[in-house]
Amino acid sequence: MVDLEKPPVRTPDRATRGAALWATLIAVPVALIVGLVVFWKIVPQGTDKNAEPGASATAAAAVPSTPVQMAAPKLSERTTQVCLAVTSQLPTTLRDLPGRRVSAGFEQNAAWGEPPITVACGVTPPTMCERIDGGRPGCVPLDATMLAMNGVCWWAKEGPASDVFTTMDREVAVQVTVPGSYSSTGQWANEFSDAVVKTVKSKTDGVPSGCKG
Repeated sequence: MVDLEKPPVRTPDRATRGAALWATLIAVPVALIVGLVVFWKIVPQGTDKNAEPGASATAAAAVPSTPVQMAAPKLSERTTQVCLAVTSQLPTTLRDLPGRRVSAGFEQNAAWGEPPITVACGVTPPTMCERIDGGRPGCVPLDATMLAMNGVCWWAKEGPASDVFTTMDREVAVQVTVPGSYSSTGQWANEFSDAVVKTVKSKTDGVPSGCKG
């Protein structure tokens, strides 16, 4: 019978055990720190109310505190009364656009947002041209775009920077100017149709045939 010789058990000396202990004590905090760094990089942080918005965040355009420059021609007493009625029906906020001060004619003018959408009441009433080639300056071409929206006939005139919408079927003309930076400019003009219907009497003379009910 042969006895298997057991390998000798080596007992590390005190210096070796001390070095191993220090290595373990150092390795654990380092691994913990590395793990935390990886965690913070991978896991998105909670919402910080004081954090600055990222580069991809889009901030709303600031609305200047300065008044919107608008002309205020002198109106007759009757037109002034009608325009006061119109402006009294206008909203303080147009969709999400805040109302703004105007430089003149608060009883006939109003504005919202930046760039401003404006309403001017009591403008020179537009009249249709008699001939296809015009015939006289300032008349509305016979092939001009007319929009019948919510009971109001609007003449839609496209411009390089803004589209201008003017009522064609009212005793007192109301004009809405919408910068081209807004989408669906005609729908913005239609926001004022109800106020026009409530406050300005309709007329029959000079109304384009396409807008007659």
